[in-house]
Amino acid sequence: MSAPLLFVDDDRAFSSMGAAALQREGYAVTLARSLHEARAALGKLTPALVVLDRRLPDGDGLIFLSELKAQAPGAVVVMVTAHGDIASAVDAVRAGAADYVAKPVELADLVLRVRRALDTGRLQDRLAAAEAELSGRRRLVAPASAAMQRVLAALERIAASPRSAVLLLGETGVGKEMLARHLHEQSSGGDGAPFVHVNCAALPEQTVESELFGHEKGAFTDARTARRGLVEVANGGTLFLDEVGELPPGLQAKLLTFLDSGRFRRLGGTTEQSSSARIVAATNRDLPALMSRGEFREDLWFRLSVFRIDIPPLRERREDILPLAQGILADLRRELGRRATTLGPRARERLQAYAFPGNVRELRNLLERALVMEPGPELELDVLEGVKPTVAAVTPTVDAESFVLSGPPRALEEVERAYTRWALERLGGRRMEAARVLGLSYPTFLKRLGED
Repeated sequence: MSAPLLFVDDDRAFSSMGAAALQREGYAVTLARSLHEARAALGKLTPALVVLDRRLPDGDGLIFLSELKAQAPGAVVVMVTAHGDIASAVDAVRAGAADYVAKPVELADLVLRVRRALDTGRLQDRLAAAEAELSGRRRLVAPASAAMQRVLAALERIAASPRSAVLLLGETGVGKEMLARHLHEQSSGGDGAPFVHVNCAALPEQTVESELFGHEKGAFTDARTARRGLVEVANGGTLFLDEVGELPPGLQAKLLTFLDSGRFRRLGGTTEQSSSARIVAATNRDLPALMSRGEFREDLWFRLSVFRIDIPPLRERREDILPLAQGILADLRRELGRRATTLGPRARERLQAYAFPGNVRELRNLLERALVMEPGPELELDVLEGVKPTVAAVTPTVDAESFVLSGPPRALEEVERAYTRWALERLGGRRMEAARVLGLSYPTFLKRLGED
């Protein structure tokens, strides 16, 4: 055990002996003999547990308890009260203390209560994480389109190979995370293996290596203890690297090494660690374009794209719109505690006529807004504000009138290729954006360019 503990008590004999007893158990104990010292200590460490005396020379520990909960909400508190002061003990528990001990304290009893309080806190953390995982999980609706049926069939075949990396490509909002979770569940068989979702674009550049691969004590200024990275946390399960194109080049090399061997070193460490986590990467960026600019490693692209899944946008699989809408609506009714609500005929017609540039995420947001705003049992056209006809959404935004093909008449394929290249040029070489504007899936876009 190496949990950091803060021991706040002005009784020098008791605090010194109590700290020594806890240190013998493996805890890292910091002593503070006043509220002033306790506040200073909180500026330097985040304690897992605080032993807090009620009576301190510069204030009431019970008042400090609320301040402590605000600054270190994850800290478990064991309150120390005067002998027989039952009212203080009750007040402490009501204010958020996990337990209390009354002076004079048996050191063995103190150690037991600290251990029990930490175990209870860890259990509550696991329960909270499980509840968050369950509440964030979306039901996978069986697709009606042949394109998405092929995607699911491919994922189910890949699930039989639990260490193989997978690359999910598609526009923002097409459901890459849900499909990654589906692959994870198919691979793990529901055995409780971890699914860890990382948004690479949200990781601070200074800490990205530590977040993914962990660090050893002393690896950098604030590394007071060793810490597991998310690769280790996902051991036996799935590490979903969303927006993988945002990883810095140095981390791309380390990720490649892990993909090849399943081994890595923590930041500042010399010992090799191992993890059997499957890497599922996803992006809506044009990785070949990033490679051409030296921003994404070619060898990592080849390693990730052994199993490459292109997810078509919702506008290219219109037969999925209404089944998805019905499934999402059922989930939202449960989450919002609403009675049975259905889609009216005008709403269904309007949904099927919309291009959904934001894909499944936009559909969900639209239905959530409608469900909140519409009190009746049936959602209709008037609550689906902002839904525009398909044509306006998929017509290229480039100036088609300025595009002139000189020379003799050309084959349709040649005209399409020239128009696609012209659109790409007008959009600054942004391939995924050009494919979206032209209303093409990314594979079709590449085929038009002659690069498939």
